[in-house]
Amino acid sequence: MSQEEIIAKTYDPKQVEDRLYNTWMEKGYFGAEVDKDKEPFCIVIPPPNITGQLHMGHALDNTLQDIIIRWKRMQGYSTLWLPGTDHASIATEVKIVESLAKEGKTKNDLGREEFLNRAWTWKDQYGGRIVDQLKKMGSSLDWSRERFTMDEGCNKAVVEVFVKLYEKGLIYRGDRIINWCPECKTALSDAEVEYEEAEGKFWYVNYPVKDGEDMVTIATTRPETMLGDTAVAVNPKDKRYAHLIGKTVILPLVNREIPVVADDYVDMEFGTGVVKITPAHDPNDFEVGLRHKLPMIRVMNDDGSMADNAGKYAGLDRYEARRAIVEDLESIGLLVKIESHNHNVGHCYRCNTVVEPIISKQWFVKMEPLAQPAIEAVKKGEVKFVPERFEKIYFNWMENIRDWCISRQLWWGHRIPAYYCEECGEMVVAKEIPKVCPKCGKNAFKQDEDVLDTWFSSALWPFSTLGWPDDTEDLRYFYPTSMLVTGYDIIFFWVARMIFSGIEHMGEVPFSHVLIHGIVRDSEGRKMSKSLGNGIDPLEVIDKYGADALRFSLIMGNSPGNDMRFYWEKVESSRNFANKIWNASRFVLMNLRNFNITNPKQGNLELPDKWIISKYNKLAGEVTENLEKFELGIAVQKLYDFIWSEFCDWYIELVKPRLYGQDDEARETAMYTLTYVLSNTLKLLHPFMPFITEEIWQYLPHEGESIMISNWPIANASEIDEQAEGQMESIMEIIKSVRNIRAEMEVAPSKPAKIILIPSSEYMDIFSSEKIYIEKLANASEVIIKAEKTGIPETAVSAVASKAEIFMPIEDLIDFDKEMDRLLKERDRLEKELARANGKLSNRNFVEKAPANIVEEERGKLVKYKDMMDKVLGQIEHLKNMMGK
Repeated sequence: MSQEEIIAKTYDPKQVEDRLYNTWMEKGYFGAEVDKDKEPFCIVIPPPNITGQLHMGHALDNTLQDIIIRWKRMQGYSTLWLPGTDHASIATEVKIVESLAKEGKTKNDLGREEFLNRAWTWKDQYGGRIVDQLKKMGSSLDWSRERFTMDEGCNKAVVEVFVKLYEKGLIYRGDRIINWCPECKTALSDAEVEYEEAEGKFWYVNYPVKDGEDMVTIATTRPETMLGDTAVAVNPKDKRYAHLIGKTVILPLVNREIPVVADDYVDMEFGTGVVKITPAHDPNDFEVGLRHKLPMIRVMNDDGSMADNAGKYAGLDRYEARRAIVEDLESIGLLVKIESHNHNVGHCYRCNTVVEPIISKQWFVKMEPLAQPAIEAVKKGEVKFVPERFEKIYFNWMENIRDWCISRQLWWGHRIPAYYCEECGEMVVAKEIPKVCPKCGKNAFKQDEDVLDTWFSSALWPFSTLGWPDDTEDLRYFYPTSMLVTGYDIIFFWVARMIFSGIEHMGEVPFSHVLIHGIVRDSEGRKMSKSLGNGIDPLEVIDKYGADALRFSLIMGNSPGNDMRFYWEKVESSRNFANKIWNASRFVLMNLRNFNITNPKQGNLELPDKWIISKYNKLAGEVTENLEKFELGIAVQKLYDFIWSEFCDWYIELVKPRLYGQDDEARETAMYTLTYVLSNTLKLLHPFMPFITEEIWQYLPHEGESIMISNWPIANASEIDEQAEGQMESIMEIIKSVRNIRAEMEVAPSKPAKIILIPSSEYMDIFSSEKIYIEKLANASEVIIKAEKTGIPETAVSAVASKAEIFMPIEDLIDFDKEMDRLLKERDRLEKELARANGKLSNRNFVEKAPANIVEEERGKLVKYKDMMDKVLGQIEHLKNMMGK
């Protein structure tokens, strides 16, 4: 495009955004290159689920990443923003099971192979939805390198890691407590359990002490698990129960003898100070059970029903069993009392079923040896969290880490590479199915039925996506990646796992910085959710206001690590900002036609030119510094203030006299400055609002094909002119003061008025030589510069600026007859209001019978009208004096 082409009167994102994005794609601007002459900069996208649809959290996360990538690309780095999606084992399987249910089928009806065929078909059909939605946001990802956590390369990496960790003794199979979803019938990671506060109860139950009349009272929130109790525990320091340690109690309803053990785990101040120990159904009890070599008795099935060893309660649903057990305890006199108790209850993140902690044979990663180097990496500053306070969350989780349950009882996912000999039961972990059993020599292997936790493959994302375990060019050049951008809710679920995986398998951390952002809440501060129905679809916002407006509204006021609220008004304001830029640019372009823009001589630059060029260069330096500190919200606020106020509201108005004048050299200097500042400011704004900046830039004189591959502006210290800034801002202060006088006196801005200035001595020449700007922008009929106050009318209105006193003759501002007429009418109106209010308040019936708040309201009105009348009468008297009456 060129300035000869007419820019549209109004900006319509629908006519611009898709067209520009397709052009960027066709030109290959998003593509990354291995260029040894450039420094690499790489971000891997937090892979959204293939079941996912773009929500405001995605919109914020990807806008932040895109801003940083576009900025670094313009700085000359070889940038790679690597896209991809996550297979999301549980979420995807739930979706497919739901679709099968509509056909009247279950996944077992299909069998594993056919079910997986369905899953891949589903992925091909729906998995790209969120990718297309990210494109609508303007995300400049290198789509040629798009990855999927179950593609061939990622699967190869997963198998490699599993076998390697198993051979090092860091992966094992055993019976431990895990989170279990009775509906999905699978183990869950901590990240897949969502906690909600619920109204519950404490049931206090007496356990009889054997060979005596003593009772010990325990309190439980889950009476159904007491069938699996194998001990009760007290604190060894608790003198109340010291005599019971080593004795046994009779487990009610089951009549099984269980020991009383001493363990520091017991909180003497909580409940009764005696705790039932159910090792198979509670993670803390499990640890106590290991310490005291207690039996592990599981009394619940995978579907949440009671197991055969639950006696007469076998087959009952867990909640039915709870009711029956409580009734039976009450009937035999062992239920002491019931108290209400609010507590956090874990729910499956997919189906919202209450999760059961349960003992199960699963695959685990031994975490302590992996966690320690990852802790040290952050302590040494090899990985920096932004903001730094999130290191505490990281350390807290990593220093108290438990072994990680990595197996899931699902079909969709990376199948565990463990093989069992069907002849002798020998287990072999290997990259491929063994040909011969090392124990019996037979060839009859069956692979483990379970798949791996989704986070297992996600933990490898920074290097598996670059080709590991193969030694690829991308891996050598782009690893370690530069940074990660993610929400604070997955610091330990994902960020920590990537850090220890990178150190373990690559020998170095996967990224140097982790930029943490908060969540986007609704306008009332509530978390967006389906249940509340308060979610906002980013695509709806884009359709209405454009992607630039959405992006800008998400970054404006944003600060690392803090939640933010979504307001439609904020998006509208961002759209208005886009329109402001468009209209200002259109003004520049309309004046640019038939001009040959050349770099003017320094002597031709006038004071407003020097001022705006200086302010622009400061802006370029500050925005760059803010981006380097990841202060994106601060950077965008500075851009907004500069463009809206200093460039549009001030500089464009300041140069109009020259643009409309007859001095061609002055006009060309003004046009040079306008295009220089506008073009470079658009570059600074481009990472935040990529579409509108590209569209305008194409009309402006420019070098290169696209603003997104142009050079990032660098502040030029020689163009920063503090003196020019001080002088111009003093003139602007005069103009603002005059405008304030007009506003206070309710004088129309269009009414010309004489302005008399008494400058400080050092500003006498400046105001004299630059008074044209005061005349035009303050709408002065005349600007008189005086050294002293002689001859200034006594009735002149005055104001004080930092470099001058300002006087404006009152007769230039006010039509005395009109103003007197207005004041007299206002006096008459107030007399009627006072009479009405006094009449009401002197009426005893009204005062005694009307509601107290109505009476008080009338009294308040009377006070207000009296105050207004005093002011109006004072103004009438003052005006009479000025009129000489």
